[in-house]
Amino acid sequence: MSTYINVVRYHLVQRWIYLVMPMAVLAFAFGIVLTIFALTPAGPGGGHVGSVASIFCVLFVGGILTLSRSLPFGLALGVTRRSYYFGTVLLGVTLAAVYSLAITGLQAIERATGGWGLSVYYFRVTYLLNGPWYLTLLTSFVGLTLLFVFGMWFGLVYRRWNVTGLVAFIAALVTLLLGGALLATWASAWASIGHFFTSLSASGLTGLLAALTAALLVGGLATMRRVTV
Repeated sequence: MSTYINVVRYHLVQRWIYLVMPMAVLAFAFGIVLTIFALTPAGPGGGHVGSVASIFCVLFVGGILTLSRSLPFGLALGVTRRSYYFGTVLLGVTLAAVYSLAITGLQAIERATGGWGLSVYYFRVTYLLNGPWYLTLLTSFVGLTLLFVFGMWFGLVYRRWNVTGLVAFIAALVTLLLGGALLATWASAWASIGHFFTSLSASGLTGLLAALTAALLVGGLATMRRVTV
């Protein structure tokens, strides 16, 4: 466990990427939204915006950088691939916990102030982050972890196969999605798929995302073992 913590410390030498930039981007986007709604007030139903997604995107980029840029020097320090991988996962989980707590706390303030006095619902996202505080905490934690781990996989692919491999990886993901869409069309399954997702609760979706995160972790570990630096 101490080795994993050392890997976390190694990453946090670049505090700007992992500690400053996510909150800075979130605060910047939040400031823009507040300014817009102060100048053009929301209607009776209030204004729901999805700009809180900015911090999720930043964590995805952070996951990419942990393995695309920092891996060679990390391994040169004598850390094994397995230890580096799980130490980086520990970093992602820790960051996800911190930022999900921040989102949950800011959402509580948003509710208490009636949308910051402007009927602005920045941290409350319809369906996903609009339930009890504990569900907001869990869903945001799982979502942040998922994107960080997914970013790690992108970084691993880039480190193993360079730009060509990364383009092929993205093309494979797109092909997989298109293949699934064609299969659903061929089987006339869109109605069933639509019913499944429309009847799925936010907690149920969180469970699916958690399962996907676990699958990405396994896939990333398998890729890590074949990475050359």
